[in-house]
Amino acid sequence: MSHSVPEFGWKSTAPEPSHRYILPVLRRLAEPGPGKRVLDVGCGNGYNVGQYLAWGCSAGVGVDVSDVGIGIARRTYPAARFEVLEIAPDVPARLGESPFDIVSSTEVVEHLYDPHAWARCCFNALAPGGRLVCSTPYHGYVKNLAISLAGGWDRHWEALREGQHIKFFSRSTLRRLLADVGFVNMVFAGAGRVPLLWKSMLVRAERPR
Repeated sequence: MSHSVPEFGWKSTAPEPSHRYILPVLRRLAEPGPGKRVLDVGCGNGYNVGQYLAWGCSAGVGVDVSDVGIGIARRTYPAARFEVLEIAPDVPARLGESPFDIVSSTEVVEHLYDPHAWARCCFNALAPGGRLVCSTPYHGYVKNLAISLAGGWDRHWEALREGQHIKFFSRSTLRRLLADVGFVNMVFAGAGRVPLLWKSMLVRAERPR
């Protein structure tokens, strides 16, 4: 079972600042549409679930450890289902829902002590041939070198701020994580800033048919 950080301080229905550059790429990779059912793992205030419904998905479910976030989500998106659940491999079974066509998870895995529990949760929730689309802050050689040359690691890590990132992924380590639990056909994309200095990376991965 994974361990999550404390409340993230959800106060409104507003999107996170990162949604501005993540959502266009998320939509392109997820290919939402009529008849598709989506689960958002680490849904926060439910904003992404609302987006998927606006993009034409037939049903949306969100799970998060934040009571405050889930409360906001339930009030804002009554057509969807939201539950307070810790991310773990058995979340799909505990929901009692049919397998999903899309599992979405944006800027979540970097906050978790057990990323494999998150990955198994996402895999177990998908129907055969279903796709995971997730995002996490990007780290790669060029970006890491640029941060080093600028003396920016103290600011980048934000070590004194409660609830900050505890995992830092490159394309290689995120690929290995998803492959470990059975995902295939991975497609990566960058989001925000310029290539090789991206703010975030997204990946689409499939559960085998």
